[in-house]
Amino acid sequence: MPTYDYTCQKCGHQLEVNQKITAEPLTTCPACSNDSLRRGPGGGSSLLIRGKDFYYTDYGPGKQAASKQEGSCCPCGKNASQCDS
Repeated sequence: MPTYDYTCQKCGHQLEVNQKITAEPLTTCPACSNDSLRRGPGGGSSLLIRGKDFYYTDYGPGKQAASKQEGSCCPCGKNASQCDS
């Protein structure tokens, strides 16, 4: 669900609201009760995938340098004697 920033045009009150994209924008300011609330784009949210099958850290520039420093030839980053792959 996206996050939207709302700003009241009368009193300047600001708030963030999580709403569906299809939801109608809010119009009434909770601070001054005027119908002058305007919706703008918010910061949004991010997606983080975790788990043993998602190697999102393996694609950074430091991964190759780290495995070379360890002196390992195994793709899993362990020494060949400890590798189970």
